[in-house]
Amino acid sequence: MLPTERRRQIIHKLEENDFLKLKSLQQYLDISMETLRRDVQQLVKDDLITKEYGGIRLKKENHGESLIEQRLDLNLDKKEMIAKKAIKEINDGDCIFLDSGSTTLQIAKNLDQHENLTIITNSIPVMLEIIDRGHTVISIGGKVRKSEHSITSFDFLFNFDRLNIEKAFICCSGIDFEHGITDYDLEEIQTRRKIISISKQKYLTADSSKIGKVVTGKICDFEELDYLICDDDLTQDQKKQLNKKIELISV
Repeated sequence: MLPTERRRQIIHKLEENDFLKLKSLQQYLDISMETLRRDVQQLVKDDLITKEYGGIRLKKENHGESLIEQRLDLNLDKKEMIAKKAIKEINDGDCIFLDSGSTTLQIAKNLDQHENLTIITNSIPVMLEIIDRGHTVISIGGKVRKSEHSITSFDFLFNFDRLNIEKAFICCSGIDFEHGITDYDLEEIQTRRKIISISKQKYLTADSSKIGKVVTGKICDFEELDYLICDDDLTQDQKKQLNKKIELISV
């Protein structure tokens, strides 16, 4: 197994377990302790994990949000599949909102065949991706959030109510059947709630790893959204429960 794949597996394992002992991780990967220590050292150097006595855990910001998705393309294959499904929902001439997130960035990368779009976004990576594609790009003004490379906005900085968004593609960190749609940052949540309230069609774009997670703050209930675009790595029970809550567009 290549080192990059081993390290990716370590990260996936840490997403499932808050803390991992090195001994159990060595047995899981079936590698030598020396090899594992090299992998751990590299992940620490990449600022993705922290070492503690006897084990490791994911590096987190002060408010609890993992830094991992900005520095490693976790579930990239799923996000690319979601993006390909999402762009089928977009027509030439549409006015759309692309949220800040790794999944919506993949949507931005796949808009080559569309013409005359108006793209509203608070994501700096999305802006950089589409700025030379011939579309009209509108940036939400406001405070730059360094960790997400996003802009969180407030009404006194941007007149949301003048926007005519036909389709909004929203990201999240958690999807739970009881607690709804959640995310970590309260300012991001505030922006998303406003966008949801003024958009005609609301698409939640989230891969299956988000199912069952509840994090800091609530974005909305399922009823406030129109569609969920997800990959197909869902259990039959998850599909059944989701279909009761929202129209599911699975890949």
